[in-house]
Amino acid sequence: MIMKKSSLAALCTVLAVLSACKGNVPDPEQPSADSSLTGTEVQMPEIGSSAKKLFVLNEGSMGANNASLDFLRFSDGNYITQSFRKMNPLVATGIGDVGNDIAVHGDELWIVINNSGLVEVVSAADETEIAAIQVPTPRNIAFDGKYAYVTSWAGAYAVGQYDENGKYSISDSKNPRGQVYRINLSTKELEGSVQVGYQPEGIASYDGKLYVANSGGISSQLPPSYSYDNTVSVIDAASFRVVQTVEVEVNLKNVHSDGRGTIYVTSFGDYWNIHSGLYAFSAANPAEVRKIDGAVFQEGATNVSCSFLLGDTVYCIGTPDEFDWSKPRSYSLWSVTTKNASQAVSTVSFYPFALSGTPYGLAVAGENPGLLFVGDAGDYFNPGTVSCYRLDDGEPLWKVNAGVCPGHFALY
Repeated sequence: MIMKKSSLAALCTVLAVLSACKGNVPDPEQPSADSSLTGTEVQMPEIGSSAKKLFVLNEGSMGANNASLDFLRFSDGNYITQSFRKMNPLVATGIGDVGNDIAVHGDELWIVINNSGLVEVVSAADETEIAAIQVPTPRNIAFDGKYAYVTSWAGAYAVGQYDENGKYSISDSKNPRGQVYRINLSTKELEGSVQVGYQPEGIASYDGKLYVANSGGISSQLPPSYSYDNTVSVIDAASFRVVQTVEVEVNLKNVHSDGRGTIYVTSFGDYWNIHSGLYAFSAANPAEVRKIDGAVFQEGATNVSCSFLLGDTVYCIGTPDEFDWSKPRSYSLWSVTTKNASQAVSTVSFYPFALSGTPYGLAVAGENPGLLFVGDAGDYFNPGTVSCYRLDDGEPLWKVNAGVCPGHFALY
């Protein structure tokens, strides 16, 4: 179901559906409607890329309705906060409660708002709202053909409490298997769903298949098994049916397709005994899962706190000290590129970074030098920051204030 959050959005959506017009394709001869927005001006070297903007989705705090959208305009180095609210003043509720994922498709920016149960579609050119689509507890998004596909926890939850002795127990819960919802890109209407594993998170598409990472984040809190899910559900997009289930590792998070036939999946581990990491398998043979192990290439672990795909390369930030809460953690940047899908060994690169703070999301853009952008969540409750570094030597270029929990990035 599509919700119209403003009369302007409603009019644009109806006209797009009824007349099959060009919709929000920007006119290259006209400045975008958001060109007058200014923010913090930062140093932007030439990055050798056609990208116009870097979008930053700030998650916000659960229940606070303070998710927000920022963007960095590459042409003049302006970092602009709260762009959705500024460009949509009639949408009183703002972008919603808990931003969970963001992706560009053509000239549209699709934003997944978890606790509000919405997928927001806005113009990538000027952030004006096109549609707000209701999806139960949505998590992540991918595109294939004429559809957007959104993972959903399908209403799963667990409510816990501590007794007077400090013992924690679950007082209420709901744990259905997750769903993947299909949304028609033209009409912005839901067109069915398919059941996958427990609490699905990341999703990626390749060669007519969808790959869904199941986390089991709620299942891990519930008796009798108290166990995470550890599977990737493989969906045939044409029939919209699950055709294979692949065991990887517990508590899966992100999925990336390198476009060459390799599917990468990140795991958060169990926070106690199993470290986070990156796993890979060939789309032609999903049963052969391998872990990307940094110890093979260089001393030091290849842990994963957050990840980002650019072209055929997956970039990761992680720390080997993720189990040790007693000391400040140092985070490193590394990347992996598969030479071809049949090879068991990929090219792993390590970068001259020693990142501190709370890296919560990252993006990479350009080349010679490429730039690394890191979202720092700080204490998760107050506004965080976005920092920029040179990829070649790790030189910090700038840091700006962002929203609460800047964790998701997309290039346009």
